Amino acid sequence: MKQALAFLSLAEQARLIRGREISPVDLVNTCLDRIARWDPLLRSYITVCADEALAQAKKAEREIASGRYIGPLHGIPYGVKDQICTRGIKTTLGSRILSEYVPDSDATVIERLRAAGAILLGKHNLHEFGKGSTKIFPFGQPRNPWNLNHSPSSSSSGSGVAVASGLCSAALGEDTGGSIRGPAEANGIVGLRPTFGRVSRFGGVMYGWNCDTIGPLTRTVKDCALILGAIAGEDERDVLTSSRPVPDYTRNLSGDLRGIRVGVVVELTYVEETHEEVMSALQSALRLLESIGALVENVTLPLARYATPFQMLTTDVDVASVFLHKWLRTRWADFDIGTRTRLAASCLIPAVTYQRAMRGRALVRREILDALQKYDVLISPTNHNPPPRIDDPREQVGDGANTYRREIFRRVTNYPFSVANTPTIAIPMGFSSGGLPLSMQIAGRPFEEELVLRVADAYERNTTWHRQHPDVAHTVKQFQVQA
Repeated sequence: MKQALAFLSLAEQARLIRGREISPVDLVNTCLDRIARWDPLLRSYITVCADEALAQAKKAEREIASGRYIGPLHGIPYGVKDQICTRGIKTTLGSRILSEYVPDSDATVIERLRAAGAILLGKHNLHEFGKGSTKIFPFGQPRNPWNLNHSPSSSSSGSGVAVASGLCSAALGEDTGGSIRGPAEANGIVGLRPTFGRVSRFGGVMYGWNCDTIGPLTRTVKDCALILGAIAGEDERDVLTSSRPVPDYTRNLSGDLRGIRVGVVVELTYVEETHEEVMSALQSALRLLESIGALVENVTLPLARYATPFQMLTTDVDVASVFLHKWLRTRWADFDIGTRTRLAASCLIPAVTYQRAMRGRALVRREILDALQKYDVLISPTNHNPPPRIDDPREQVGDGANTYRREIFRRVTNYPFSVANTPTIAIPMGFSSGGLPLSMQIAGRPFEEELVLRVADAYERNTTWHRQHPDVAHTVKQFQVQA
């Protein structure tokens, strides 16, 4: 019973809470029990707020019993990437340098989820400072719940693991170049990178000024829509947020795709290095979209493949410019080697190169936005390969071909839409022969999250991938036998 409850969609959990068939206390206790049992190996959490969460759950239970139900997030437990500030609760950014940092205020997204009645369970593990490339995690190695020897992907890894494993109902991650979409892909869940400016970044410790975003990771598309609706909107403390009204993101989740124009990005899809099982799953997904009314065509975006070097030559420099004066010079040895070498290399990028790369980013963005005038959404695999093993030394490079495979190609599907700052969702589209998740990526026009969610939801309604969950007990047992 508890396992079934843990893996229900947020929307279904909300229905049961509203009908008083379950209590928020039941749900929070279920998650806390699973955290205590499985997270010592999964390492999805850095900090668990058990006492605070139970107190909030009891409060929500009383409110609902007295007729003060305030909406579908009331009593729902969630976790947040430990890059987003929480008042009175450690916010470590996955680093020894900030291992004792306790903010004195909440991020806007935390305030908004609290106002919606959601319950914070804890802070999720991540790559150091949200940058990826971490070699040794100071708070433990996050592991993929489908196979503990495999990677749960990039920066927001703990958030992806926790949602997939039933250790919370939803999570907030942060995406610069794919750090929401990658963990969604690797862990077999849904992850949305919203339009830049749709969600306030106030209280998020983020230095990729041009493209950092906060967004939801959930088990279904509707759950994603519910979380986005709660956190989106203008915030005077973040001058880059949009004043556009926030719609009800669930209102067009009808399953109807008649007349929707889908462009499959050739350069991000039909490449020699794409794993045959990824390609097969995507072809099946495209046929399904056609069968429910979508018009599917190939579209060529020749500049998209250059988004990765353009972003690494700019966003990494933006981040390095902050850390150089903060800690790189004074606390070099306290950084993980993967973080410090990436940031140190970025400090050496000449200003002329940075400026030319920024102009290159504008060209990629223009090409993508032009394509979205003809097509309603653009589609590619979220990743060309199933999740790799944790011990795959992806950041170790040698000759040019090796550098391309390890540094450029593995990011090539995600970075174009980060550069374009368009809403982009990753959704499950099957499994490899080794039982690891595969994922499809759907991008749309700026501030058209509704349409992106509509396409994703229509696909989800006609598949069963979102109903399949990792057997954590089995994967833990296998891992322990191998060890």
